[in-house]
Amino acid sequence: MTLLPQELLKSKAPSSRPVISLCEGSDPRIVAGALAAHQADLANVILVGDADAVRAELSSQGASESEGVQVHDPLTSPLTSKFAAEYHDLRKHKGVDEAKALTAVQTPVVYAAMLVRLGHATGTVGGAVLTTGDIVRSAIQVIGMHKDAAMVSSFFLMYPPKNATNGARAMLYSDCGLVIDPSAQELSEIAKASSKSCRALLETEPKIGFLSFSTKGSAKHTAVSKVAEGLALFKETAPDIEADGEFQFDAAFVPSVGERKAPGSSVAGHANVMIFPNLDAGNIGYKITQRLGGYMAIGPVMQGLAKPANDLSRGCIAEDVTEMIAVTALQSLNQ
Repeated sequence: MTLLPQELLKSKAPSSRPVISLCEGSDPRIVAGALAAHQADLANVILVGDADAVRAELSSQGASESEGVQVHDPLTSPLTSKFAAEYHDLRKHKGVDEAKALTAVQTPVVYAAMLVRLGHATGTVGGAVLTTGDIVRSAIQVIGMHKDAAMVSSFFLMYPPKNATNGARAMLYSDCGLVIDPSAQELSEIAKASSKSCRALLETEPKIGFLSFSTKGSAKHTAVSKVAEGLALFKETAPDIEADGEFQFDAAFVPSVGERKAPGSSVAGHANVMIFPNLDAGNIGYKITQRLGGYMAIGPVMQGLAKPANDLSRGCIAEDVTEMIAVTALQSLNQ
């Protein structure tokens, strides 16, 4: 049985508790989710924002600042000048002078990312108020790309309902939240990153299905050719990872259909990593799985960064914040 992120994190019992920065530190959902994560011994948290507003929200929820629940105000923090110097070094080639650097790190989203870059936090979470663009931009500019990654992409962790049958299993869907129309090369890169995320967060070997509206050449179209080319590129660079396609979803998921449509494939009917051809398919696919199939969907989770940073939905609730803190903490243990 696949453990959910909170269960998996507790099972690992890291010797040093992860520290997660949250750039919307006065939002009631963020505070509630962060307090729950700390109380469950998942992580220590740093709430970033106007200190008076953050402390007022903590107080309204019956809590206060402590060693494991810190409050950082970028306008008054003793770290801000150091962060401004670092940001200036990072962005001066883009015309950012010292004054602009100071202004940038005084914004909570950049400050929270800089906490991660300089080792004061192991990961960061935001997006309850800010847009995905705000979160991704600050992560790429401040935290940067992983040395082995060619791009940043995202995925959803999909967990079946309890007592589910008929081959229901935990899966990873990518990309469902970031890359709108990936090229064949980008599909290959997304699959490589997703294979690592599968091992780290589902703790199982990836079986990667490259999805399409065609199975093994049953239809001819440039969209199908793109997926087939992405698979070929992936196999060239990751020959030891099980991957196959192109598959329609039923051929990737249902063993009997996989045997009939793709006989001899070890992935057909057993895929646990689904690579979607574009964001339309991925976003629609995860929501259908969630709403009709009863699966729990956690994400979008970002992959390809040097250190973890993740984006919340603006419609999130406190429980979503706690889950994403757990996911981010798990990612930090596997960097």
